[in-house]
Amino acid sequence: MADPTTPTRAGFEELYRRLEEAERALARGAQISPEERQKILAERARSLASSREEERVARERLEVVAFRVGGERYAVPIGAVDEILDIKGLCPLLGAPHHVLGALVARSRIVPVLDLRQLLGLEGGGMSDLSKVVAVAEGEELLGLAVEDVEGKLELPRPDGPSSSTGPFLFVTAERLAVLDVARLIEPAPSAAG
Repeated sequence: MADPTTPTRAGFEELYRRLEEAERALARGAQISPEERQKILAERARSLASSREEERVARERLEVVAFRVGGERYAVPIGAVDEILDIKGLCPLLGAPHHVLGALVARSRIVPVLDLRQLLGLEGGGMSDLSKVVAVAEGEELLGLAVEDVEGKLELPRPDGPSSSTGPFLFVTAERLAVLDVARLIEPAPSAAG
C-alpha cells in the first residue's frame, strides 16, 4: 500500500497545471488598461485611508470596565483587567492593613483583594455590599478590587490633558466616572516603603 504523504506523479502534474494557470493569470494582469489600473489603485487608497482613520479613532478612545463602589462609579482600563470573580471564597489575611480584605485563589494564583472604600476614603457598608472582585494586573503584579456591582465594558473618549497628579486616578469623566490608574494602586504607599 502506498504512503498517502508521498507525492505521486499525478500530484506533481496537478501542481504544475496550477502553476501554469497562475502564470497565465499574471500575464493577463500585466495587460490591464490604464483606466482599470487607476480604478484598482484608487480602491486600494480608499481601503488604506479608512483603516488609518479607524486606527486614529481607536487611539482616541479608551475601553474600560466600569463598576460601583461606595455608591460611586469607577473604572479601570480593560487592558489591565485579568478577570472578574465572585467574592465568595475570600479568605481573611491576619495582620493585613485595613484596606486589604483578604485573598482569593483564581487559576492557581493568590489574588490579594483591596477594599477601595478604605483606600479612597468612601463611606461604605459591610462585606455584604460587595459581590464581585475585579482582578487587575500591572506587569507581574496581580490584585483584586472588591466592588458592589460590575456595570460592564464602556468606551470613553481619551482626555486631552495630562492624567490626574493626585490619587490613583487617570481622569474623571463629565459623568463622574473616575478611571483608576492600576499602577498607582499597586505601587506601595510611601509610608510602607520607608
